[in-house]
Amino acid sequence: MSDSTYFIGLMSGTSMDGVDAVLVDFAHPTPTVLASAARPFSADLRAALLALQTVGDNELDRAACLAITLSQHYAEVTHAVLAEAGVPAAAVRAVGCHGQTVRHAPQRGYTVQLADWALLAELTGIDTIGDFRRRDVAAGGQGAPLVPAFHHALFAHPTEGRVIANIGGIANLTCLSPNAPVRGLDTGPGNMLLDGWMQQHTGQAYDAEGRCAAQGRCDPTLLAALLDEPYFAAPLPKSTGRDLFNPDWLASKLAQCSAALSVADVARTLTILTARTVAEACRHHAPEAAALYVCGGGALNPTLLAELAVALPAGCTLRTTAALGVPVMQVEALAFAWLARQHVVRQAGNLPAVTGAAGGRVLGACFPA
Repeated sequence: MSDSTYFIGLMSGTSMDGVDAVLVDFAHPTPTVLASAARPFSADLRAALLALQTVGDNELDRAACLAITLSQHYAEVTHAVLAEAGVPAAAVRAVGCHGQTVRHAPQRGYTVQLADWALLAELTGIDTIGDFRRRDVAAGGQGAPLVPAFHHALFAHPTEGRVIANIGGIANLTCLSPNAPVRGLDTGPGNMLLDGWMQQHTGQAYDAEGRCAAQGRCDPTLLAALLDEPYFAAPLPKSTGRDLFNPDWLASKLAQCSAALSVADVARTLTILTARTVAEACRHHAPEAAALYVCGGGALNPTLLAELAVALPAGCTLRTTAALGVPVMQVEALAFAWLARQHVVRQAGNLPAVTGAAGGRVLGACFPA
């Protein structure tokens, strides 16, 4: 429906644990989420996606087959969110689907998100907008983070300095100051190193409610080794992913520690790494911020939130985006619904000051139903 204000956003992030969907009405200046749905990835699908993070055999075939499988999942969650709202597919203007990042190397001129957007359009009967990041990379940008433009549109305040911290597999910040341009960056690992550690040593997909980390102690030698990473001090613009922060990276840091560390000790230290790097980025790039609002899976980890509250600059209050009216697990999917709308109305979806692109660009490509 060409004049519809309904859009669907789909997001599967670097945690590679599943896909989140929202159905959004953009009829008014503040978008309204009409329904949401989520579908976890199976252990086999997640393992196959993780295997594509490193060089291996038959990558092109594996990637193509995974793109099909992913798009079938995306179609299922799209139908689920439509059913939840009682809205027919014909009433939706477009789906915005990020796809699944498997490689991110903007310094080499590319970023790879897996999806078969044509198949998704076929399975849903809805125009599908995808492949958002490559347009920014083509203009000399990092292709990430893309959410700051959306954060600014939805969360900026005329007098209060705010920071939005999305803590997913990677953590990223958007700094919203009433008196300065929007700044944004990937701060480094969010949940993904901790998730990998838990999977390897406990069989659990993640540290539920931070319970494992809460039982451990921070090892100062390991923390110092983790923080001794040039990326953290690199200037803007910058973005990162599993290409850098992966199990091999963690193993190299653990090798610098002579003490025997428990599973809980490493979990606590990794949790503090995320808190420290987010807080330091906030201190450096948004010293005037009155509040930091957390979203993403990290917002569901009380141990991480407690460490973050301690690490934040004085005068910066810790909250979640729920205080701004958006549940913590809906923000990124909502951002890609917004980016799909930006594409449809031919307006830029990136912020050049954040990504380093040569200018604002209409992001994504349309795959008609």
